[in-house]
Amino acid sequence: MDILSKIKQPIEGELIRLNEVIVQILSSTSPLLSRIVDHYLSMKGKQIRPILVLLTARLVGDIKPETIYGAAAVELLHNATLIHDDVVDESKLRRGKTTINGIWDNRIAVLAGDYFVSSALQAALPTRSIRVMEVLGTLGRTLACGEMDQIEVSHGEIIDEKAYFNVIRQKTASLFIACMHIGALTSGMSPEQTSAVKGFGERLGLCFQIKDDIFDYFAAGEIGKPTRSDLSEGKVTLPLIYALTHTEGSRCAEMKSLVAKPELSKDEISRLVAFAVENGGIEYAEKVMEQLRDEARRYLEPFFPSPAAESLMSVFDYTISRAK
Repeated sequence: MDILSKIKQPIEGELIRLNEVIVQILSSTSPLLSRIVDHYLSMKGKQIRPILVLLTARLVGDIKPETIYGAAAVELLHNATLIHDDVVDESKLRRGKTTINGIWDNRIAVLAGDYFVSSALQAALPTRSIRVMEVLGTLGRTLACGEMDQIEVSHGEIIDEKAYFNVIRQKTASLFIACMHIGALTSGMSPEQTSAVKGFGERLGLCFQIKDDIFDYFAAGEIGKPTRSDLSEGKVTLPLIYALTHTEGSRCAEMKSLVAKPELSKDEISRLVAFAVENGGIEYAEKVMEQLRDEARRYLEPFFPSPAAESLMSVFDYTISRAK
């Protein structure tokens, strides 16, 4: 049994119901939207975010229908952001398949993303929880702010590690925190338990983004999306930040001047990648992920022994070891 199958074991039945709910909510009388939804369902990802919602609730007992609808809302909102991200990034490939904007066009993709946002709100209604709606509303705003902040610092500014973590806390970790929070809200967790699972979610989200950033330093292969895209867009991530702030000399000065350029050639990107790798950037990023894992384990300590807690730690291990 692979690691993802083991992760899903405590919530197998609920995952089946989750996907039934998603199909039901996305159903449309529009022929074009129906084709888009069919394409989306055919390229369904690993569903890590709704899995987090369900596993969080499982920590304290049985999973209620409200939790399943909350998980569906998170998954739909997440995929809405991916659809819009593909438009912003002009990406034609995701999960090894052609994106919605790649098959149709940007106009259709933006409208499809809007449909997914509305569907997420509809999915949240059966939770009958104002606090769940508040979490989702805050999440949407935070994700947008995170992307805006990253765009603002792209090209011309070498951010430090603190600024980097502020950006990825908004653009990625906020979603993982929201997953844990919704699982806690719909399962009746105490304030102390809720704080603990949110702390776990934050560290998992930070680790997830660091791992994604590491992928950008390797040639395109089996990860199902273009690599080195961050560097081509002027986004300076943790491996390069470390290399630039822990080396000196003419080569470092040259790399800083490259980062400041509005556009980079393939050769210049390759030089930045080599500089980061040769100066310990990847090793440092991997060390940070392990530190985050240790912190996350401490947050989950009150819930052990528990199959759901074991699965949540397996999600963290999978995040660190995943190849795509």
